Amino acid sequence: MPNLLFICSKNQWRSPTAELLFKNHPLHSARSAGTNNNARVRVNQKMIDWADVLFVMERKHRDIIRERYIISNQPVVVLEVPDDYQFEDPELIEILRISLADYL
Repeated sequence: MPNLLFICSKNQWRSPTAELLFKNHPLHSARSAGTNNNARVRVNQKMIDWADVLFVMERKHRDIIRERYIISNQPVVVLEVPDDYQFEDPELIEILRISLADYL
């Protein structure tokens, strides 16, 4: 079962919404984290190591994790989702469903 890690800034809205899409998914496990010091759940090396695929909401998140952590062979996918949505916003869910269609 591939492990998917979703990363945004504060782990409040975008990445938890993406994680929720995979709740009870038969083929994937998902977690979420944030890059900021005050993130609800802050990304760490153990999470990076756990993940088979890393999904970041913006390029700045990709740059931060590449700077701070050791990324082995995991792909880092930039979803290009701006910080314009609240948790479980229907528009955000639709954007994520389209972006993640190959995994859902």
